[in-house]
Amino acid sequence: MLKESIRKQAEEMGAELTAIRRSLHANPELSFQENHTADFIGRILDSWEVIHERTAVTGITGVVQGRSGGSYVVLRAEMDALPVEEANETEYRSVQPGIMHACGHDVHMACLLGAIRILAMRKQDFTGTVRFLFQPGEELLPGGAEQVLKSGLLDRPEPDFILAQHVYPELPAGHFGFRAGPYMASTDEVYIEVRGTGGHAALPHRMVDPVLIASHIVVALQQVISRKIPPDVPAVLSFGKFDARGTTNVIPAVAHLEGTFRIMDENWRKAAHEEIRRTATGVAKSMGAEVECRIVEGYPSLSNDPELTQQAVQFAREYAGADRIEDIPARMTGEDFARYALRFPALFYRLGTSNGTHTKPVHHPEFDVDESAIPAGTGMMAYLALRLLGSK
Repeated sequence: MLKESIRKQAEEMGAELTAIRRSLHANPELSFQENHTADFIGRILDSWEVIHERTAVTGITGVVQGRSGGSYVVLRAEMDALPVEEANETEYRSVQPGIMHACGHDVHMACLLGAIRILAMRKQDFTGTVRFLFQPGEELLPGGAEQVLKSGLLDRPEPDFILAQHVYPELPAGHFGFRAGPYMASTDEVYIEVRGTGGHAALPHRMVDPVLIASHIVVALQQVISRKIPPDVPAVLSFGKFDARGTTNVIPAVAHLEGTFRIMDENWRKAAHEEIRRTATGVAKSMGAEVECRIVEGYPSLSNDPELTQQAVQFAREYAGADRIEDIPARMTGEDFARYALRFPALFYRLGTSNGTHTKPVHHPEFDVDESAIPAGTGMMAYLALRLLGSK
């Protein structure tokens, strides 16, 4: 049967793919700087006689073509690492100071490479097209997905489905998580500058105090969430930076706020932006200050296509067993895969990587994975692609 055959192929490649993952982990590169990573992937694909090309400058893409006709599926993995100093003491520890694959993109690339090899060995056995996409710059705005889309790579023709697999230390290695519909939030950045007059802290009546006014703005803006957005729409507005640069007895003339706004509804996202600006301006002006409110739009919210997700869950149960397929909750983190999901039927699902020891969350300096997840993730990607193309 198809699933047993793919599972056997994935397990046979396990040691090779683990070595690939470890090499990628030891040599991470930051967003839009993934030149050596692209060269490394290119050499592997060359050795497998898989044709490929660059996309979005540091990305890699290509096609595994089955028999003519059929559907068109895209499989995507990210390439970039994070500006994190690794704290693990392993033989494959990052050799780049202050840079680490702390989000599992090394695992994603290894799994996609394995899936490509399985598909390439089976291209006479399926009908349709599978495009592989190693995408740069997921961790840094505006994100590599935007560059890929602007390049027109996915325009002619447009894919029927696009899939991405992401590590998930909340699940045991070899388990998979799915969620239909809204799954991840948009990621907008909020910058507010409050301009008062400042002065001696003992003479507050002689000044317009931007520290006090900025404090009122932080509190007032929570009403955007609690009173302006419907309670059934998940949303978060948090400020992580309050910079006033005064001293114990000096009130500065300017205060700065920096925060993040996240929501799972694109229509309410736009409306909330206006409410944030209106509220900040209103509070500042009512207290005699000037204000500038700037919102930098990040990634949109990510919604998994319900029909595609339902199909994929059925296929995933076939491949891994129903006891290894789990429903997962929505989360307020963001992903630039959302840009694809706005245009094509898309699925962003999770690969469990925990074994009781490797339990640190992504973006943590001690993040690592149970590497038995690599053949599991490889086989699942290949199986989902083939089943969506109609293979049995």
